[in-house]
Amino acid sequence: MASRFTRNIRRLLVTGMAVAMPLAYADDTIKIGVIAEMSGPFAEFGKQMEAGIKIYQKQFGESVAGKRVEVIYRDVGGPNPDVAKRLAQELLVRDKVQVLAGFGFTPNALSVAPIATQAKVPMVVMNAAAAELTAKSPYMVRTSFTYPDVVPPIAQWAVKQGSKKAYVIVADYAPGHDAEAAFLGAYKKAGGEIVGNVRVPMVTVDFSPYIQRIKDAKPDVVFAFVNAGSVAPAFIKEFREKGLPEAGIKLIGTGDIVDEAIIDVIGDRALDIVTVYPYSMHHKSELNAKYVRDFKTLRGANARPTIMSVSAYDGMAAIYAALKKTGGKADGSSLIEALKGLQIESPRGMIGISAQTRDIVQDEYIRRVGKVQGVLANEEIETWKAAH
Repeated sequence: MASRFTRNIRRLLVTGMAVAMPLAYADDTIKIGVIAEMSGPFAEFGKQMEAGIKIYQKQFGESVAGKRVEVIYRDVGGPNPDVAKRLAQELLVRDKVQVLAGFGFTPNALSVAPIATQAKVPMVVMNAAAAELTAKSPYMVRTSFTYPDVVPPIAQWAVKQGSKKAYVIVADYAPGHDAEAAFLGAYKKAGGEIVGNVRVPMVTVDFSPYIQRIKDAKPDVVFAFVNAGSVAPAFIKEFREKGLPEAGIKLIGTGDIVDEAIIDVIGDRALDIVTVYPYSMHHKSELNAKYVRDFKTLRGANARPTIMSVSAYDGMAAIYAALKKTGGKADGSSLIEALKGLQIESPRGMIGISAQTRDIVQDEYIRRVGKVQGVLANEEIETWKAAH
């Protein structure tokens, strides 16, 4: 079965039939294949995306431009590029999807990019954040974020707050490298000094040797990018227990380290941590207030939406808007052209899709962890406007 499937996908890709085939079988239905982490240690990633998609369809319906929109989910489990590639092939050949979406991790998105290109099927990235990812396929757009855009504001902010020396700790994979490079460059340019930096295994929860090294370097601030799940809570626990705050060392980072989905796990250890991100569930807008209400209705009163759910919501908004522009035409060339240059109101604020890069354009927010009505919250304290 596997070898026959492989031959089928190769034949389809070589002959250019991967697009014509879905359209021939689904003239009144648009199928979106979502490849996401639905089980395992990163299951919350997929659940957040699924919630964002469901909320969008609850608010705006399951049809657009005369077409019914069907969403098909496939579980990739985590950073598994070979599995992601196989799932994308199955979605194209067996399920005949016209759009691929999801992608919590950059390696997964990278593995699928050539397939999207050969099949001429749009690929909507709803989380993976490596720099210049959309350059890997002319059929890829991104509705999440990219660390070279996210990180510089907090480096500049830290220097303005009086920080002179920083230590950098990041997860050792492409987005971590991007975050590291962005912080090093922006912090030095703003006048700060880097006293050390280290890359750590992507899923490590043992930070004790790294934290001691940081403490010995005596920085003013530590900039951190590590993934959510069980990793960030372990890092923050070690940071607190090793006494770095008492040594005058402040923790800053990307929003991943105090992600809304894990902030209650971190508990009061998260208080006063300052991060930068394009979204907080406490962003003040009518659309976000409605979004948060709908999210809690769907997943429970204590549930918290993250950037992943919002990026999935916005990915659906982009697909719907593109289909309206094409009058329901769902061939890859028509859809990708319609996606370029879109402007969308999001729960995070206004966002756009660059016509040149097909990447997202958005504001970034400096947030501090405090309490709102006794509940831990990432409160926005400054806005850094997008460079349009």
